[in-house]
Amino acid sequence: MKSADGIAIQLDGQPHRVPDGTTLAELVEQLGHAPAQVGTAVNGDFVARGQRATRALAEGDAVLLFQPIVGG
Repeated sequence: MKSADGIAIQLDGQPHRVPDGTTLAELVEQLGHAPAQVGTAVNGDFVARGQRATRALAEGDAVLLFQPIVGG
């Protein structure tokens, strides 16, 4: 529910509140993660590091942070 104290999202399956207008990049920073050290998805869609600053979070979004897998 949107209110004066922000919007409700799901962060890694748990309820979480963020200020209205928060971007995915801001959330990653607020949580103390180095941008290159975490992968992100919103509502099941991968969000590349370069797109996080323009991806504003909305009421009810499901955000997943994960360790990127590197290798071949």
